[in-house]
Amino acid sequence: MGLIQRIFGKSEPIEKRASASGFTAEIVAARESYISGSRGIAELTATAQTCISLWENGLSLADVSGTDLLDRRSLALLGRSVALRGEALFLIGDMGLVPCSDWDLTTRNGIPRAYRLSISESGGGRSQTALAAEVIHLRVGCDVAAPYYGTAPLKRASLTAGLLQAVESALAEVYEFAPLGSQIVPFPESAETDMEKLGRGFRGKRGRVMLRESVSVSAAGGPQPNADWRPSDVSPDLSKSMSLEALAAARDAIAGSFGVLPGLLNPATTGPMVREAQRHLAQWQLQPIAAILAEEASRKLGTRVQIDTMRPLQAFDAGGRARAMAGIIQAMAQAKESGVDPAAALKLVDWTSDGMSDQT
Repeated sequence: MGLIQRIFGKSEPIEKRASASGFTAEIVAARESYISGSRGIAELTATAQTCISLWENGLSLADVSGTDLLDRRSLALLGRSVALRGEALFLIGDMGLVPCSDWDLTTRNGIPRAYRLSISESGGGRSQTALAAEVIHLRVGCDVAAPYYGTAPLKRASLTAGLLQAVESALAEVYEFAPLGSQIVPFPESAETDMEKLGRGFRGKRGRVMLRESVSVSAAGGPQPNADWRPSDVSPDLSKSMSLEALAAARDAIAGSFGVLPGLLNPATTGPMVREAQRHLAQWQLQPIAAILAEEASRKLGTRVQIDTMRPLQAFDAGGRARAMAGIIQAMAQAKESGVDPAAALKLVDWTSDGMSDQT
């Protein structure tokens, strides 16, 4: 009721703020959805979580040489973020690596120059700007149109993830609404009270012999023939829909997109198959990611960083490695006896000192 109201005939505008249970809750839910997965389809199924756990635990066990910043906790967070989002970003701090929940960046020639980071805290998040040299940004599955962004395996396999989600939703509706285990038993015409009493008599008689008297009735102009009671099952036959086969195929495809051999998740798998699946995961999926991370860390930390996932996971053929070592020692001894330089002999088969150290 001030001077503005007397002059213009209206009061001052009232500032309105959203309550914590409204706008803030929506923003938190949207951010959680963005962090948990880029598509929201099949990210939280058992198949995806199994593969994500393999990535997370496999990278957390990796041998790191050249720096103390990449500890087990940081490697586990990195593995989970890369599996869900296709990229992970850590701020290089005084006390170690600080994980960032969200970020925005500017580029020049497709190379990041600066970042605007969002760091999670117990009392709320905070924002910070940093140069590209101050962060470790790991990304996999990059596209040539946006090489500064990574893509998650499930985003690259959206068809199989969508198929798994559709089949699981359909099966959930079947188990919720379909008359599973229900039967229809024909019975001669009778009063509704007698039918209700008969239905209650069938209930709870599992494993018992139930004797019911059959009667002959005549209705609508003639007697009905006597016939045995033949119940009709109304449970849906899911085998004809091939839903179980489609579900298994979608799960195998999702496992394959994460670099996990589907045979590892097969109930009838064997020990050799488990070892082959572990070798395949470590050699063709985790080790390339570790090499990219080591290259990024070496460039940002100013020291040579090496990360090995093969030795900690024992993802190699122990017998074959022992035989190869024996053969190498024997060949080097024969080369020395013959006056041949062992280094030159190893170079002929593309076996360098760096290659030997990387394999060990």
